[in-house]
Amino acid sequence: MDKITVKEILSLKGKRKITMLTAYDYPIASLVDKAGLDMILVGDSLANVVLGLDSTTKVGMTEMLHHAKAVTRAVKNALVIGDMPYESYQINPEESVKNARRFISEGNCDAVKLEWFDKCPEVTKEIIKAGIPVMGHIGLTPQTADKLGGFKVQGKDADAARRLIEQAKELERLGCFAIVLECVPDRIAGLITQKLRIPTIGIGAGADCDGQVLVINDMLGLFERYTPKFVKKYLNLSPIILKAIEEFKEDVLRAKFPAPEHTFTIKEDELKKI
Repeated sequence: MDKITVKEILSLKGKRKITMLTAYDYPIASLVDKAGLDMILVGDSLANVVLGLDSTTKVGMTEMLHHAKAVTRAVKNALVIGDMPYESYQINPEESVKNARRFISEGNCDAVKLEWFDKCPEVTKEIIKAGIPVMGHIGLTPQTADKLGGFKVQGKDADAARRLIEQAKELERLGCFAIVLECVPDRIAGLITQKLRIPTIGIGAGADCDGQVLVINDMLGLFERYTPKFVKKYLNLSPIILKAIEEFKEDVLRAKFPAPEHTFTIKEDELKKI
């Protein structure tokens, strides 16, 4: 299987659903890629689910590039998207192109993702003009959730829904190759999907989007602080891992580990020479 391209992602609209998950390290990225997913997002959600922070605004380029490099070392086929952190384009729009380039040149990503904010159109335009593919993100935008009234569904009334539709159209016009719709009523997400020529990727936006994404730590049950309504837990790994750790602890305390099969030996005659 060859490396998936932006052109191929665009071509999938209307043909089949598009699959995407987050990944933050080499072993998980390797498994996601082996499973044949179309796209991997190195998400700024690592702030919450990996680093234990309370906001995605608390990670910057240093952390994001560190994790992007780990992911791209593992991936052979999926399109890898670097999630641009808050400081890299919202606080410093003038630095956005330079930071986007770093995701490509240093992080070896194939594209970047931007959350909608006041200056999103001009930043998106400049990054695309620099030859870097951009995935948009509208609806609930965690980096600016405080301005949206918290972590709530967006587009629930007619005016708010119209704004989302216009934002989506604007991002398509500017040249985005896909748009994430987060926490949007299903019928509004379906309407946006119908109106666009580019794919929509839903997360809490219903089944009518062109594709779906989840935070992998959520779907594997590795993050217990909270679970969003839109998450389906395909596995609950936390208690399984906890049980293994407790068994290790007991084996060590009872001198049951390491056993002979886990131990290296030296020949008796060599030992006598000591």
